[in-house]
Amino acid sequence: MSTPDLMKTPLYDWHDERGGRMVDFAGWSMPVLYSSIVEEHAATRASAGAFDISHMGRLRFDGTGAAAFLDRLLTRRVIGLSPGKIRYSLVTNEAGGILDDVLVYQLLERDGQPFHLLVVNASNREKIVAWVRRHLAEAHDVSFEDQTIATAMIAVQGPMALAIAQPVVESHLSGLDYYTGVSTRIDGQAGIVSRTGYTGEDGCELIVPAPAALQIWERLIAAGAKPVGLGARDTLRLEAAMPLYGHELSEQINPFQADLAFAVNFKDRDFIGKAAMMPLQNDPNQLKRIGLVLAGKRVPREHFAVLASDQTIGEVTSGTFSPTLQRPIAMAYVQPRFAAVGTQLFVDIRGSREPAGVVKLPFYSRPKTDAKTIGS
Repeated sequence: MSTPDLMKTPLYDWHDERGGRMVDFAGWSMPVLYSSIVEEHAATRASAGAFDISHMGRLRFDGTGAAAFLDRLLTRRVIGLSPGKIRYSLVTNEAGGILDDVLVYQLLERDGQPFHLLVVNASNREKIVAWVRRHLAEAHDVSFEDQTIATAMIAVQGPMALAIAQPVVESHLSGLDYYTGVSTRIDGQAGIVSRTGYTGEDGCELIVPAPAALQIWERLIAAGAKPVGLGARDTLRLEAAMPLYGHELSEQINPFQADLAFAVNFKDRDFIGKAAMMPLQNDPNQLKRIGLVLAGKRVPREHFAVLASDQTIGEVTSGTFSPTLQRPIAMAYVQPRFAAVGTQLFVDIRGSREPAGVVKLPFYSRPKTDAKTIGS
């Protein structure tokens, strides 16, 4: 699908010419797959996949007040973040509802000048830009620029990802800890590389000037990375139990329901939504995010009811057939007394009660390394 109303990444023509099945995703024309979701998923788990994620928002903040400004906007502490560090955080409204989940970078330019970067979901970029502009009036010495259109973003994920990406990146990727990044040169162009991703695999994400994206992408593909569309990106993130905005996260969901307490720092700081959120951290009655593995082959989908006996006690937020586990899996929100691992429940799949067991998340974990975790 491509219409004049849809935005296009710098790699759009490549996707279209190579048989990418283009769909409307958050107002962007994006490839959902090239060959098959299962094939692209398996290639990422076994070797390396390349993902065009240029549709995600990239918001830059400069000035001596940038850290304090972001500290006020985000649930995670930004003041004191060391150069090169990246944190997963949330943007919440005054009621404690989640406006978006984001990555906040504290980086240095190659000349040593500090800046911050916020990477936001494509579906929420305009909302977050408006939220930032609304609160900039309260800030001192902060400049803001939406760099989404001027840049491209490419993820390389999988066991071979760092080896494949290294020839185009000046900095030593093996020297980056998980959730760190650096300003560097990428294929001779000024860019940013971070050891981050959304697949449950090791890998990196590259931010480069838009005109340089095609050559870098083609070098990665020639080196062995398989192009991967949104379909496999979703099955990969679901196996890794990574929440997706609009499914596991929304303005009606708070971080504690979503099992994201690690992404909220209350102590010795204030942020938008803190007052509303504090009583929720120990609320025993709110719905909880869980993982489900189904006994049969039928796949649960979003909004399918989760049952205990004949009682509806929650609903599915994301579901798929797991290519790695070869079983249907789902994330859901349920009443807390049914959230314990081992609880036997049912999912109503078009009128049929399919047995499902509550399991510990994530469904899939890559082999352990010395890389730091998302919560570091």
